[in-house]
Amino acid sequence: MTSNLFVAWRSGNPSESTWGPVGVLERTPSGGYRFTYTHGAQSLAGFHAFPGMSRFDEVYESDELFPMFANRLLNQSRPEYRPSLVWSGFDPDNPPDPIQLLGVTEGRRQTDSLEVFLCPQPDSDGCFVAKFFLHGLRHARPEAIARVNQLQPDEELRIVPEPDNQYDRYAVAVWTNGAEEYRIGYVPRYLARDIRRLHEYCDPEFLSLRVQRVNPSAPLQQRVLCRMNACWPDGFQPCSGREFRPIGSSNGSRTAVQ
Repeated sequence: MTSNLFVAWRSGNPSESTWGPVGVLERTPSGGYRFTYTHGAQSLAGFHAFPGMSRFDEVYESDELFPMFANRLLNQSRPEYRPSLVWSGFDPDNPPDPIQLLGVTEGRRQTDSLEVFLCPQPDSDGCFVAKFFLHGLRHARPEAIARVNQLQPDEELRIVPEPDNQYDRYAVAVWTNGAEEYRIGYVPRYLARDIRRLHEYCDPEFLSLRVQRVNPSAPLQQRVLCRMNACWPDGFQPCSGREFRPIGSSNGSRTAVQ
């Protein structure tokens, strides 16, 4: 099952006001792809339209994955292609839909300021489920990194909101449990607000964050794959702010992108 893949943009400034969603990628009924700018593209200071997609109010469609997203996927001929799928929790013999893969890897590259993410949806039991790589490992203390290397699959972790965080007042830190506790990183920024709401409304018995995989040979940004399960409160709707809403309409003007 695929979902909407949101595109977020950030400037070099780490403050909260310089990060936000600017577009959404989705599958078309014919199996192609559709990209639409969201209202965040108009309100985020410093953001400019992508090359070849100059109008914010246009809907762009393509039979193939748009190059700006395809270039964020590893080529199957690369030696790290299969390991990367394993690191992300997928079967390399049955590769996932590109949108699902990008939703886990976040399509991050060192050369630009974009990242992509899937909007969570309730599972078959009506619960919140999110799979993501732990953020912030490169800022962790050496002793915390040592503890990361000792993590085991299914080990329980602890989430701690940080309202006084100087870079992001919605930040949610991730700590280990045990005799010695370490802050090892953060949940991704795009999930932080929703996870804080779940932390408030869900009974502790119905909210858990666990290690899904530890990848010792992977880069830090793919070192720890986590899985969060939580309740889905009545009225809860992630990715629902105006900045997430498309500007153009799928029934309006469309532009084919080759």
